[in-house]
Order: sequence, then structure tokens, then C-alpha cells
Amino acid sequence: MTLQQLRYVTAVADARTIRKAAQKFYISQPSLTNSIHELEQELGLTIFHRTNRGVVLTPEGDVFLGYARQVLAQVGLIEEKYLGSAPTRHQFCVSAQHYSFAVEAFVQLLKEYGGEEYDFRIRETQTYEIIEDVAHLRSEVGILYLNHDNETILRKVIREHDLNFTLLFTAKPHVFVSTSSPLAQKASLTLKDLKPYPRLSYEQGEHNSFYFSEEILSTLDSKKDIQVRDRATLFNLLIGLDGYTICSGVISEALNGPNIRAIPLQVDDSMEIGYLTHKQMQPGRFGKQYIEILKSCIQQV
Repeated sequence: MTLQQLRYVTAVADARTIRKAAQKFYISQPSLTNSIHELEQELGLTIFHRTNRGVVLTPEGDVFLGYARQVLAQVGLIEEKYLGSAPTRHQFCVSAQHYSFAVEAFVQLLKEYGGEEYDFRIRETQTYEIIEDVAHLRSEVGILYLNHDNETILRKVIREHDLNFTLLFTAKPHVFVSTSSPLAQKASLTLKDLKPYPRLSYEQGEHNSFYFSEEILSTLDSKKDIQVRDRATLFNLLIGLDGYTICSGVISEALNGPNIRAIPLQVDDSMEIGYLTHKQMQPGRFGKQYIEILKSCIQQV
């Protein structure tokens, strides 16, 4: 296995065709195909399925691609530091539930370490996808919460995906409401206070059981339920419909504006919010820096 073969694999995965990838390296298509075929034979796996429309990663190829990208990113940093190579296009990805502190840390990371060229990504996505992203090394870090309702199942899934969960902080449940909501003037809220209002939550796709819910107490009955995919829509509906969502209570006014208020919820529950990393692959330079910035953001909460 060579670095050049890893470069070939990532180029084909990005281009989705052998022809475009071969053009990038100024080699013939048969040469590129043979090189990848030799790598597949050496490793005993099939990285790509060939189709009439191009190539598609196999499930095992998707996992391998994550490792290949990690290796090439580290090689690029070594070449930049010790061989005087031109600055590489820095790459980093984090997957997270919808937490403003995760975005705030991402912003700080970019400002401090992004450099002249970068390809940084933050995926606010569904809980199971966060686990899969880190397991397949599409993301170096994943951010989610555990509590007594979901912990047994999620820890099992995390173990099965060969991941570690590290606690960042423990949060007491809060309710996000619009500052114009009838609930906004209360110092704290009860579940009874919430009953007349629409409950907003993030939908979880195929894994829509309460174990993967982003909101605690999701099994409680609600006569008015609305599910959304993104934070902007959820906040708009909080404002437009006097809705609510149950969350950690951590919000950045600088990023999310002054129109949302977090109010303590009177329940005996808590959220252990932490980050996922892969057991077989330590976070790279930007992953480690992101985690440190996360910790500093939490300390300011």
C-alpha cells in the first residue's frame, strides 16, 4: 500500500468516475484502475463497485476512505512543516446535535487555525448519523448527550461502532421559548405549563425511537407535535407559533440572536453532554484543537 494509492482512492471517491480522477493525475484510466485493483487485492476488500454511471463506494470502502483521508491529512501537515511544501488545504469535520456551543467552537477554530485555504465542515445532524460519521471517520469528533433514558442503548451502539464517549459537562433541562411567548416571563417552568403549546423536536429519520431523540422527556404525551430538520426552522417556529423545545439551555445570543430565551424546567433529570472519538484513530491536529476550544466554551457557560 502506498500514499499514491490512497490519493487515487480519495480522488476517485470525490470525482465519482475513473476518467475524471485519472485526468487529475495525468495518467491513463487503465493505470489508475490497476493501481486501485492491486490495493484491493492486497487488503482483501472491494473499495468501489463499478457501474455504467461511474463508481460507488462499497460499505467497507466507505470505512477505508475515512482512514485514507486521515492518513493523507497528517502527511500533508508533515510535508508542510518539515519539507517546506506549500500550505495544504486544511480539512476538518465535526458532527453534532444542535448545540450553539458546538458552532461557537467551530467558528473559533476557523478564526484561529483555518489558514489561507481550508475545507472545514460542521454537520448538525441526526443522532445515529453522528455515530456513523465518527465510526466511518467522516468526522473526527461527534457531539451528543446521554441521560438515564437513552444511556443503555446509546452506549451499546457507541461500543458496537468502536467509539469512545467523553463527558464535557452535565446540564439541567431547560426550555427554549421565544421572548414574546406567554411563558417567557416565568423564572422556571413545569411540564404542566408546557401542555397548551406546540412541542418542537428534531426528527431522527429511520432511527426515530426515543433513544435517539435529541430532546429529553420525548416520551411524554403532547397534543401538538412538530418535527424539523434544522435549527433555524425550529427557532422560527418557536417565535411564530409560541412553541417550545426542551434542551440543555446553552445558547449563544451572538450566533442565534436575542429572541430566544432559555428557562429552567422543574424536572428531576439531567443531560450528560460529551463528544465521540474513534478508538482506533486519535483526533488529528484540528480535532484536538476543536476539543480544547469546546472545553473553553463550556467553561464560559
